[in-house]
Amino acid sequence: MQVLAGIDNSDALQILQGKRLALLTNPTGVNASLHHTAEILHEQFDLRMMFGPEHGIRGELQAGDGDPDAWTDPILNLPCYSIYQHKTPLADLLDGVDAFVYDIMDVGARFYTYYIVMGDAMEACAQRGIPLVVLDRPNPQGGVTVEGTLIRDGFWSGVGRYGLPVRYGLTPLELARYIVGECGISCEVQGVSCLGWQRKMQFAETGLPWVSPSPNIPTPESALVYLGTCFFEGTNLSEGRGTTHPFEFIGAPFLDAQELAARMNAHRLPGIAWRPVHFTPTFHKFAGELCHGVQIHVLNRFEARPFEAGLWLLHETQKMLGGQFVFRTDKFVDKLFGDDVLRTGTESIPDILERARHESANFLERTSQYHIYG
Repeated sequence: MQVLAGIDNSDALQILQGKRLALLTNPTGVNASLHHTAEILHEQFDLRMMFGPEHGIRGELQAGDGDPDAWTDPILNLPCYSIYQHKTPLADLLDGVDAFVYDIMDVGARFYTYYIVMGDAMEACAQRGIPLVVLDRPNPQGGVTVEGTLIRDGFWSGVGRYGLPVRYGLTPLELARYIVGECGISCEVQGVSCLGWQRKMQFAETGLPWVSPSPNIPTPESALVYLGTCFFEGTNLSEGRGTTHPFEFIGAPFLDAQELAARMNAHRLPGIAWRPVHFTPTFHKFAGELCHGVQIHVLNRFEARPFEAGLWLLHETQKMLGGQFVFRTDKFVDKLFGDDVLRTGTESIPDILERARHESANFLERTSQYHIYG
């Protein structure tokens, strides 16, 4: 049986009947036939307005770019708002709305911004006394493996909240239940569950079509390695933006590709191999310059631990480059990592990984009460 996302769970979807709806979605909000959730809700229910996260409702924006504060969707002729960079308080925009629907496939990474705008929607729903209705989707990383250290108090930001590890192993509906249960947001959460999904499944096993959740996560492989290579966004090295392999390519004009690949393969990390690469980004860091580095190859998705791989890659590039390696002056890596130990060097990589094993195991045990799927 093919897995079906919440939007295809037609019986349970009837909880929307008779309600005036707002919808928070993006291109990943599609059914098994690739029809968009916005069009389905507009045809079958009473959809009044739409909201877009980072990258926009239609997925047209690069990282950090903002939609106008308000516009009219040219396809459905509905009012639209950016929840990512909105200026008007979100709760003030929900006049005449009975339920706020969320349908976005996340990538299961703490520093991905979609679950954060879901949290913003939950706070607005709590203020208005209306439910958030999550049309659930599989976590593309599965729901068994949890990785990374927990984000520490004082480091919450627009790229990390709610005490999560880097790889948190929850679906959007499970995560919403966790946020209500652990993070003090008193929002009523209703859900339309997936059908046929099991926690052990990786995305390829679901039979669902892959729709890129953002411009620089084009494949399930890039979504997986992103859990470890995203930290390079906080450095002066290219994380592969502007190439056909974002987050799989890491490099710079001043790196030795052969040496870095040899150093990384010497770690013998499970499920992962490294290849020297040479690439010229078309935009972002080193646009138009020849870079040298490595490509991370996932040989076994069940064995691969991208968080660990990313930390060792960071360690080896620092050792090789010395003073040529620098963290961004805005301390962005602290926000991504949820702590300052990478930038300050106050914890060794083995110590961080040991702490991550304990913290992620405790998180998995603590959040099992919010699991919906076996």
